[in-house]
Amino acid sequence: MGAASTDFYENLKLKAIEKMDALKQKPLVLIGMATCGKAAGAVKISETFKKEIKNKGLDAQVIEVGCMGYCYAEPLAIIAKPGFPPLCYGHLDEDLVKRLVEDFLVNDDPCYEFAMVAIEPNEIFPTFTDFPRGAYEQKIILEHCGFIDPEDIDHYIAKEGYAALAKVLTMPPEEVLAEIKAANLRGRGGAGFPAGSKWETSWRQKESIKFVICNADEGDPGAFMDRSILESNPHQVIEGLIICAYAVGAVKGYFYIRAEYPQAIRTVKIALQQAREKGLLGNSILGSSFAFDIEVFQGSGAFVCGEASALVNSMEGKMGIPEPRPPRLAVSGFRGKPTVLNNVKTFCYVPLIIRNGADWFKSIGTPGSPGTAVFTLVGKVANPGVVEVPMGTTLRQLIYDVGEGIPAEKQFKAVQIGGPSGGCLPESSLDVPIDFDSLKEAGAMMGSGGLVVLDEDDCMVGIARYFLEFTQKESCGKCTFCRLGTKHMLDMLNNITAGKEKDLGVLDKLQELAEDISLGSLCNLGKTAPNPVLTTLRYFRDEYEAHITEGRCPALMCKDLIVYFIAPEKCSKLCNVCVGSCPVEAIYTRDDGLKAINQEKCVKCNNCLKACPPQYNAVIKLSPPEKLKERESE
Repeated sequence: MGAASTDFYENLKLKAIEKMDALKQKPLVLIGMATCGKAAGAVKISETFKKEIKNKGLDAQVIEVGCMGYCYAEPLAIIAKPGFPPLCYGHLDEDLVKRLVEDFLVNDDPCYEFAMVAIEPNEIFPTFTDFPRGAYEQKIILEHCGFIDPEDIDHYIAKEGYAALAKVLTMPPEEVLAEIKAANLRGRGGAGFPAGSKWETSWRQKESIKFVICNADEGDPGAFMDRSILESNPHQVIEGLIICAYAVGAVKGYFYIRAEYPQAIRTVKIALQQAREKGLLGNSILGSSFAFDIEVFQGSGAFVCGEASALVNSMEGKMGIPEPRPPRLAVSGFRGKPTVLNNVKTFCYVPLIIRNGADWFKSIGTPGSPGTAVFTLVGKVANPGVVEVPMGTTLRQLIYDVGEGIPAEKQFKAVQIGGPSGGCLPESSLDVPIDFDSLKEAGAMMGSGGLVVLDEDDCMVGIARYFLEFTQKESCGKCTFCRLGTKHMLDMLNNITAGKEKDLGVLDKLQELAEDISLGSLCNLGKTAPNPVLTTLRYFRDEYEAHITEGRCPALMCKDLIVYFIAPEKCSKLCNVCVGSCPVEAIYTRDDGLKAINQEKCVKCNNCLKACPPQYNAVIKLSPPEKLKERESE
């Protein structure tokens, strides 16, 4: 089996490299066309590049790639022209595209004043270096995202893609399992369970039919790491899934992808078909006796189906609700057969570990959490996007060095890490290293990789209420603690944010109920749902107390505890911007020509505050509402 599979693969790689070498002889334009790029206007940018190249009669090719991670700079394009380093240009519009085609592709002027970075700096432009974030990022599973065509398998093969699979087919399954165990690869779906132990449990089962499932049911608000990977480099996930199947003896694999990810589903289906055509899936993989194939299953979008047993129930046509364990899925899972279920990112690491060895993987990160962490860095941060950093990187480095800090000179307040079931950590926790154990000790969790940055304008009570409302709605209702407990907690938070709660004793009740729900729930949705409340009570109790004892929202965020007021001494009679911005006509002109707000009509949409010109800054938010009487009497 071994020699045949190696020769088969080497032939595939040789043809792929020849194809890519031919491509490099002409100018290439790589356009980020993942969901984030399209949302920012990349479709129009791609059309403009193609049109201008055709009009100029140029022998250049436009290739639509995935997400490069720099989502804040979309639409993005990389221009690779022989004789020049590949240059990345961001914030593209049609006029800039036309200039780049004319000046760079036609006249050899790279317009480097518009270039964000040289992807491969050389002697021509030695001053070009990567973004400041490059000193902290270490892309290993995102390495090719945004730089290869996700719908052309040869792009991946030319980058050593499927080399690990060819190597694995020369090894006994026990040796593959030993390598994954030695690497201490911990699952990136949130729990951090050792992948090697899970695989070995499945391998030990004597069943002739086993399954492997990739969990791409990414439902956290603000998280899109898995989607970006599937849209940008699906073959690395597929290769990891096939290797897992070989190691445990599985006969069939599945991608469980939520239906809200249509582009990811389409990209994965194309990748699977191309893998079959190349002999990398099917009855005789790489000419060997190993047979395995993969299908795509579309989930309906229930957050609880990210839990393993709920996901399997969903695939079997049952209600997507968790089941008691044991047995674990590795013993009895899909259709009652041994099943290995891992996250997208977990499978991505597998080919790299096989190719480079367990020691290489353990040289990255920390002893207890080797490898990297992939996050979507979103919220109140200057440069949001998808980032990959070594485990052990601190939250401060991630937010300030990679994300380049808080915009608009605002003050950092907290970071919500680990998705809606994660925790809110304050400024004092910024030097906590990012790894499974350190975050858990701080009261948060690694989760699947969502990270939301919050600033001084965010109310921590309101944030806790927002995330709890999400998990409460997504509860399957099976557990009394989760079904009713989260509802009672949400009622308490609604009363606090509305200024209706006047008894500080409710905070002790809230704490006790949250702890009981964590202990009494069956699955991790219920066990972790109280985390935002528990961590905000732990680190921001003073904000809860201000809401209750003073009827005041310190962050001026809770609508029931704020009013909008136009300061007469700042208002200009000649300006009517705020009047036009109000959707309910609550702003009127007084007899003296100044503006005022009808409090009975005001819906507190914040439009007037945003619209008021900075030279006037006349619109003011007040909390508690009683302060309005003080201002009006002045």
